[in-house]
Amino acid sequence: MAVPSRVWTLSAAIAVAGVVGMSGCGHAPTQQPSGKRDSAPAATSTPAFEMPVDKPNLLMVTVDDLATVDMDYLPSVKKLVGESGVTFTDAVAPTPICVPARASLLSGQYAHNHGAHTIHGPEGGYPSFDDSATVATSLQEAGYTTLFTGKYLNEYGQEGSERDIPPGWDEWRATIDPSTYNYLGAKFNVNGRVVKPKGYSTTVITQQAQAALKDARKKPGAEKKPWFQWVNYVAPHIGGPTEKGDPKQRFPGTKGAIGVPVPDAQDRDTYADKPIPPQPNLFPDRRKEFPKGSPSRKNPSQIEKDAYRLSYQRRIESARSLDRNIASLLGGLKKSGELARTLVVFTSDNGFSNGYHNFNGKLWYYEESLRIPVLMSGPGVPKGREVATTLTNPDIATTLLSAAGAENPHEPDGIDILPWLRAPEQTRVVPIEAWPTADGTSRLWSGVRVGRWTYVELTTGGVELYDRTADPYEMNNLAEDPAHAETVSQLAELTEKYRDCAGDSCPREMYAADRPLDLAGL
Repeated sequence: MAVPSRVWTLSAAIAVAGVVGMSGCGHAPTQQPSGKRDSAPAATSTPAFEMPVDKPNLLMVTVDDLATVDMDYLPSVKKLVGESGVTFTDAVAPTPICVPARASLLSGQYAHNHGAHTIHGPEGGYPSFDDSATVATSLQEAGYTTLFTGKYLNEYGQEGSERDIPPGWDEWRATIDPSTYNYLGAKFNVNGRVVKPKGYSTTVITQQAQAALKDARKKPGAEKKPWFQWVNYVAPHIGGPTEKGDPKQRFPGTKGAIGVPVPDAQDRDTYADKPIPPQPNLFPDRRKEFPKGSPSRKNPSQIEKDAYRLSYQRRIESARSLDRNIASLLGGLKKSGELARTLVVFTSDNGFSNGYHNFNGKLWYYEESLRIPVLMSGPGVPKGREVATTLTNPDIATTLLSAAGAENPHEPDGIDILPWLRAPEQTRVVPIEAWPTADGTSRLWSGVRVGRWTYVELTTGGVELYDRTADPYEMNNLAEDPAHAETVSQLAELTEKYRDCAGDSCPREMYAADRPLDLAGL
């Protein structure tokens, strides 16, 4: 897709929005835009990059529902991966919920292209995803040994699929739903055999991952082959069994389930009574200022708020075991001498809110749900660097394949991020979207996230626009502000343009972030 070279000057309507951060006010000044535009550069050329290792090993470690604010409770992961490599400070899940996010990691596509739109029902869950051509099949064709351990896609193992082994995997050790969420009793499909190992979920998944790699190494010729291993933990997703003091799954007079993760016994109550980190968007009172359909209009009861707090406590307690176990995985690779030639990616499928914008969970377009932690280390990755260029989970798939010299299984929607790791910060357009949890046939909302702006259109007719530079907690909806009418119009055009993009028609271009932004013509 060719992009006009006049992008990245600031239209006057957007320019006045830049004053909001200095005024401390949620509305832009009333002066009228002049409409004058400066000359602007073209998209940034992709920097040169050469992988220093031929066919490096690839390790992708994912966790379930870990928010960026939770990373303080994974100090070993931050040290072993982030300090040894890069930390992405603006990584997002374009569809922030379990199945679509993981399917994007498998396909390199946005959810509207891979078709696994949600977690249940029509166009949702394991049955909705065509896994005949994935990152695994491509890497296998490129000469890699491929290994999977942990949670696959929701509903895997149900309705006769408990012995399924998707194409492309040499070693397969997946948890079987619904037992996946039993932290003390998950069943696994181990290469076609159903087994039920004893122990705590996070530790068992680590043991299974280590056993899978050990078994793979024993196969004839394996010592000459690189490997790709995806280890997908369940924590800190809600689960069972519940114990005394945990909230029930449903409270009288409330809507929906309120559950908690299950920490390892040695970590339980480590953070007893620790409050949810206070932010201006935690249980906001100005509910009517948000449009109909926004979760911010909800009014959680005190009993729900207390449950959210306990859920937060259990989440960060569950993170302690993740930290120990991921450190164990990496320590094993270092001991075997393989870590030096292994590209490591750590991430979460989506973010999570414990009361921010009045909801408990994910799926929505606010930063606490949309943002994901991503750390990367290994060959070709600079050490100790923060990368502010936006990264998406489709990009992770594309990047792994590029590092391996493998073909993409589909025309990719994402980009290879490796050439940009040492480059100055870039800005790009990212389409964002979501479907209801039980029916993926029509979108719940869609929009774009570009530069400082998050713009969404809800199926209820509501529109939300946030300037995250001036309003990082997304409390001031600018969609109805006359001073931002041009911004709304331009972002609406971008939403329409990229809502159903595919491959080359998706926005991949990068633009220097130190230049003011003109949305027109993108």
